[in-house]
Amino acid sequence: MTLTADAETLSPIYMFRRFFANRYLQGNGIEVGALNHPLEVPLSAHVQYVDRMSVPDLRKHYPELADVNLVPVDIIDNGELLETVEDETQDFLIANHFIEHCQNPILTIENLLRVIRKDGILYLAVPEKRTCFDCDRPVTSIEHLLKDYQQGPEWSRQNHYEEWIELVEKETDETKAQWMVKELMRRDFSIHFHVWTTADFVDFLLTLKHQLGFPFTLEKIFDNGNELITIIRKV
Repeated sequence: MTLTADAETLSPIYMFRRFFANRYLQGNGIEVGALNHPLEVPLSAHVQYVDRMSVPDLRKHYPELADVNLVPVDIIDNGELLETVEDETQDFLIANHFIEHCQNPILTIENLLRVIRKDGILYLAVPEKRTCFDCDRPVTSIEHLLKDYQQGPEWSRQNHYEEWIELVEKETDETKAQWMVKELMRRDFSIHFHVWTTADFVDFLLTLKHQLGFPFTLEKIFDNGNELITIIRKV
């Protein structure tokens, strides 16, 4: 299923996304945070869509999406926690351009893996910071991510919004910048809290596997232009 324009779906980025979906995805699974860009999956795969809000509420939260088609939300849940999804019930889970929006990425990946059956697939696409609006931001260190996991992300939350306003929005007026930070925090607006280069994201995944003992193997790592596609198999 796809709700994107024909020109978009014919682009190399979407062609390679479909290629890996056709190769690795089958059975029943979920996609988290698809919005208007669901992954096109083969006929052998059935997808339910998860988001933290209903479609009408998503349109209110993201005014820029008011006039685009959004996937129907089958399960309303916090994608970082997936509290309504039982353990080991999914053959696959898709999370494209989602993990960078998560305030606690390690806990998120722990929960994504939790709901996947043994030998199931976690399909992640992550933006390469050097080719998007995050280009001026520093890479999120592994030490930072581990602290978010061990202590919770509240210690760094405001700093992320401040960095966003300074280095992405490029706001130089201090008074206005402070107001913008407070407004985004009030709305719990979903910015890119964390950013990676391709190499740094691979290092992050290897830390989860070797230092924290997360149960997976890296099946495929593919540089898809402005994003990294990783195919992760639960073991």
